[in-house]
Amino acid sequence: MSDSPNDIQPHAYQALTPDLVMDAVESLDYWCDARVFALNSYENRVYQVGIEGQSPLIAKFYRPERWSDAQILEEHQFSQQLFDLGVSVVPPLAQNGRTLFEYQGFRFTLYPRQGGHAPTLDNFDHLLSLGRALGRIHALGKSKPFTHRPELNTETFAVNSYDFLRANAFIPDSLRAAYDSLGQDLISRCREILEQVPYQRIRLHGDCHPGNILWRDDVPHFVDFDDARSGPAIQDLWMLLSGDRAQQTAQISEILEGYREFCDFNPAELLLIEALRTLRIMHYAGWLAKRWSDPAFPHSFPWFNTERYWAEHILELREQLAALNEPALEVY
Repeated sequence: MSDSPNDIQPHAYQALTPDLVMDAVESLDYWCDARVFALNSYENRVYQVGIEGQSPLIAKFYRPERWSDAQILEEHQFSQQLFDLGVSVVPPLAQNGRTLFEYQGFRFTLYPRQGGHAPTLDNFDHLLSLGRALGRIHALGKSKPFTHRPELNTETFAVNSYDFLRANAFIPDSLRAAYDSLGQDLISRCREILEQVPYQRIRLHGDCHPGNILWRDDVPHFVDFDDARSGPAIQDLWMLLSGDRAQQTAQISEILEGYREFCDFNPAELLLIEALRTLRIMHYAGWLAKRWSDPAFPHSFPWFNTERYWAEHILELREQLAALNEPALEVY
């Protein structure tokens, strides 16, 4: 598929001007001071909006047609339940019992601003605190399932992306055969691993990378539950790991020491880490492709959809196929 600007159709977000953002916020009886700053978000549009006489608010405008109202509200309810338990998350602000609003065709939510910086993942005290917080999140997550939000599995993350990329001719002809074969092998192996490991499907943060954790005053604050979904507990843990096998073993051991103070953990789930990493890699390529008609994506990801990108993507997938056959990490 061509990435020429002439092929990019007008996108709904082009109507989301600073004036519309302020008008939407003021429709909820706030008075904006005309300071509107776009924050680093691509799936949705998120802005810091200055409010007269008050701290700024964060306004999140949902991508049209991605989530249903019921799915968005289920995310809001989950984060509010966690907040009510004393877990440091940032739930949406409510007005007259509502947290989801609409203005000129855009659904939006307001949040209080939360400051902080990413946790230091080579600091074992930070890892212990993160483990404790995630143990509390998952203890609530186990208490009942999501009704409307989807499940993280091979079909939703890998198969859908693989099929979309092939159907829309994103893969260069010179690499098509290699991608087709490799993708089939990875899907088959990931499906096999997820089926052979018994795990409980619980409510998750879903996208628990360090950028969605703000560290302040020795406390991790969890933000952006937009990708909350059902899946194995290890999904919210493995993205906090880095380095070689020995380093990752030490890190996961420290995380689980804190985690197990509040929630049981099935060590068999450690075998899922590389399968989940593979699903995320495949999903990410499909996500970029599906969003390519949004002008923000070609501008922000100019390296995507080049022959070099796809060659490197296939190399990464080959490395993952080898990693899927390695033994699981062992916990101290």
